[in-house]
Amino acid sequence: MNFRHRQTEEIGVNLTPLIDVVFLLLIFFMVSTTFDRHGVLNLELPQAEVVSQDNVPDAVELMIDAQGRYILDGAELSNTRPETLRAALGAQLGGRDDVPLVIRADARTSHQSVVTAMDVAGRLGVSRLSIATLGSDPE
Repeated sequence: MNFRHRQTEEIGVNLTPLIDVVFLLLIFFMVSTTFDRHGVLNLELPQAEVVSQDNVPDAVELMIDAQGRYILDGAELSNTRPETLRAALGAQLGGRDDVPLVIRADARTSHQSVVTAMDVAGRLGVSRLSIATLGSDPE
C-alpha cells in the first residue's frame, strides 16, 4: 500500500483582479463625469476703456445688425448663411490675407452671428481681425 501524504494548500483570495476591476471602475467614472461650472460662475463682461480708431486704412468693414444680417462695406448680403458670407468676404478680400477686417456688431445681435463671421474670416485666412466697440473717454 502506497500512502501518499497530501499537502494542504493554503486557501487565499487573490486580490490582483479585484484591484484591477476597482481601478477600471474608478477610471470609467472619472472620464464619464461632467462638471457643471456654469452655475457658480458670475461673469461680468469687460468694457473697452479706449476709444477705437474709426478709420483703419484699407480695412474691410463687416457690420452685423440686431437681427443678425450682414452688411459688408455698405452692401447688405442676401441672407445670413455662412456660405454667402464666405463668398462675399472672399471676393472683397481678393485673396489677400493681410487686409484688416473690422467687425461692428450691434449690442443686441446674437453671439452666434459674430462667431460665424469670425469663423468665416478665419477660414479665409484673415490674420488681422478687430471688433469695434463703443469706448468711454478716458479722463
